[in-house]
Amino acid sequence: MVTAPVTVREALRGVQERFRAGGIDTPELDARLLLQAATGLRHEDIVMEASRRVTVEALAQLEGMVTRRLKREPVSRILGVRAFWNADFKVTPETLDPRPDSETLVEGVLAHADKAKPLALLDLGTGTGCLLLSLLQELPLAAGLGIDISAGAVETARLNAVTLGLSGRVEFMEKDWKELTPLSLYDVVIGNPPYIALPEIAELAPEVRKYDPITALSGGPDGLDCYREIAALLPRILAKNSLVALEIGAAQAADVKGILGKAGLVVLQTLTDLAGHDRCIIARWTRA
Repeated sequence: MVTAPVTVREALRGVQERFRAGGIDTPELDARLLLQAATGLRHEDIVMEASRRVTVEALAQLEGMVTRRLKREPVSRILGVRAFWNADFKVTPETLDPRPDSETLVEGVLAHADKAKPLALLDLGTGTGCLLLSLLQELPLAAGLGIDISAGAVETARLNAVTLGLSGRVEFMEKDWKELTPLSLYDVVIGNPPYIALPEIAELAPEVRKYDPITALSGGPDGLDCYREIAALLPRILAKNSLVALEIGAAQAADVKGILGKAGLVVLQTLTDLAGHDRCIIARWTRA
């Protein structure tokens, strides 16, 4: 713990060293983000004002955040916010922490959706609402419904919608998708369902295993339970020529394609994430 007066440069280097020693994967980035939060400095200020003294109050705040990070709590949960697509989203203990790889789904939908049409979107297991709200930002005529079994997640998504000025075009509802009775048919259905197989939960990184809600992770014995449930639901809620986009685990493409194909959907493509892993399946419903 640092108690003597230090400069911004010294504080940054000190935190980076502690993170490296503690096995944090991204010590430089995490140290900078936490230092910015504690001091109120911008990214460029960290460089331009490196010789500025850090206040005692800021050091105390920084120390508290560093301690939490060394316990493997993600930076986004420490700060309560995660950057996703082109906005910052509030993150709470009830929500999955959005990952950059999930932006693959947003890109996939935008590549196939008609921006000139007033599309009806449905987000299954909305969490923070990041997928649905990001799409609504890009599809100005669209409106959406996001459902989640967690009341806390629904409240978080509503707050994010208000922050982004989208509350007039979206509704969030506490609902299990197995019990969904649609009032209308949807043009685009999206989801990042739980897809981790139960035996693999214990092998996840501490940042995921300890801090993401288990209900947002566990996909049953083989990780595919939720895809089977969604596939059974889709024929009842899809408009003709509607689009379906589902995030998947890295080794699940063939299985999920088979599940969707049996439900009557035509798989258009499998999209890969930044690491080159299969991340999202895009399918279309062509039946009347």
